[in-house]
Amino acid sequence: MHRRSLLHAAPAALLLLPGLAAGAPRRTASPAPRRIALHHAATGARFAGSWHDGRSPDPGAMAELSDVLADTRSGEVMPFDPLAIEVLWEVARRSGLGGELAILSGYRTPQTNRLVHGAGDSQHLRAGALDVLLPAERLAGFGEQALKLGRGGVGIYGRRNFVHLDSGPVRAWGDLPEGVAVAAARPAPADPLARMAEAWAQTRSR
Repeated sequence: MHRRSLLHAAPAALLLLPGLAAGAPRRTASPAPRRIALHHAATGARFAGSWHDGRSPDPGAMAELSDVLADTRSGEVMPFDPLAIEVLWEVARRSGLGGELAILSGYRTPQTNRLVHGAGDSQHLRAGALDVLLPAERLAGFGEQALKLGRGGVGIYGRRNFVHLDSGPVRAWGDLPEGVAVAAARPAPADPLARMAEAWAQTRSR
């Protein structure tokens, strides 16, 4: 082949090479899996591992988490709201709280809810709330990050060393730190499953 023919062939050949053609899409890194470790303080049940692949919750992991967060008195299990786990994971990440999280209460049956004097419309009744037991020195920072996140309900119980998190409407109560306001509600997540779960959560009251 003559030199002139080679020069004409080169641009066409370059177009066939991935990533060299103008406007060729760039590969993006896969989202990192989300991991969490927690145990139920009342039953000792534990979960540790990936619960979300970075795009959507893992159904098998959510089933395990639902078992761990079952009603403490009856053992009854209800599928846990992945948005509540997402709130817990994000607040723990933002507050730098590594290791295993201690959960005082997850799902509650109506009978258990009455026995512990829970609100009649508690998010615990729909498996959408978690009470997180914290060391006294970590309580304020955890609660502050939960308020700043602007997702769901946040109840801070300083005397009992726990913070309530849920995936219901944005609101706050309890021993709120001075100078920290509740963040405005964030837009619904882009993930379709998360959007459906959040829409479902909004139909329930606290």
